[in-house]
Amino acid sequence: GWQIPDYFDILNLLQCFCIFNLFDLSRHLMPARDIYHDVVRNALMKDGWTITHDPLRLEWGGKDMYVDLGAENLLAVEKDAQKLAVEIKSFVGASDMADLEKALGQYVLYHDVLAELEPERVLYLAVPQTVVQNIFEEPLGRLLLRNKRLQIIGFEPIKQEVVQWIR
Repeated sequence: GWQIPDYFDILNLLQCFCIFNLFDLSRHLMPARDIYHDVVRNALMKDGWTITHDPLRLEWGGKDMYVDLGAENLLAVEKDAQKLAVEIKSFVGASDMADLEKALGQYVLYHDVLAELEPERVLYLAVPQTVVQNIFEEPLGRLLLRNKRLQIIGFEPIKQEVVQWIR
């Protein structure tokens, strides 16, 4: 007949249930925010942008991706509304090269998915102005910009202001 499960059977069943549900939930969890998330959000608003998505969720082939911010700038004429997607990177890792490789990989992924889902939305990589100077004004960074690999927003973290747009 039927037996009352002992403590270890119940514990094992509970562990399996938790692991299964955590695994299933992990598909829907958003990545942690960058340390400059609120700084860039404020800088864009100061620059006249309205934050429309925080984060901007993209889905392609059953895979979820999250760009840090979506924003719009409604100009005087409604038909000229501009839409942005902004991925924020702090470049505070042990290696600028590793940070650049990761940022560029994410940028290419988001860029290609956005081109299919929202071709009117322009993707930018937002980085502190010091990163613009230390990476994107150096030969490797200039090569990436010259080959139109990415577009950059340089921001000043203390003042929470956009310093430059590199298109």
